[in-house]
Amino acid sequence: MTETELIQQLQIGSNKAFREMVDVYGTLVYNTALGILQNEEDAEDIAQEVFITVFQSIQKFKGDSKLSTWLYRISVSKCLDNLRSKKRKKRFAFIQSIFGKEGTNLRIDKPDFCHPGVLLENKERATVLFKAIEKLPLNQRTAYTLQKLEDLSYAEIAEIMQLSTAAVESLLFRAKQNLQKILEHYYNENEK
Repeated sequence: MTETELIQQLQIGSNKAFREMVDVYGTLVYNTALGILQNEEDAEDIAQEVFITVFQSIQKFKGDSKLSTWLYRISVSKCLDNLRSKKRKKRFAFIQSIFGKEGTNLRIDKPDFCHPGVLLENKERATVLFKAIEKLPLNQRTAYTLQKLEDLSYAEIAEIMQLSTAAVESLLFRAKQNLQKILEHYYNENEK
């Protein structure tokens, strides 16, 4: 089934088309979420949310971009919402701990995870890299993840993030500079 046919079938509510869309794009959505969130459970939840959103709003899809671009855009948006929500929870927990409410301190730790694109022998370095990526500002993290983990072009990233290509180039340049600063200490200590 072509993308146009798939979209048409989705718009008339075909369950078969929905299953095909999940089969074709499920890995793309999950890997994008995993790269940004760095948490397998959260990535699975976001992937489900993305497909529910698509199912509920496919009528609004005008076809101005490819279906995959629309899915990336929804995925990135849901991931950023998730990260913002966690930041608010951490701030709230911190404020509660200052005022002495026992047992209300939320602790949101990221479990160890393994991205599908990381080879076993590179796992330790990948863990260090992902922890460094986590420290990047959200827009830099998103652009870097889409470029390095999803192997998207600057033009595709610009369309997904709704930015100019020059803005994406700038984000990636700053992300690389920031990662160099963050990782410099680690490599000076561990790679001699």
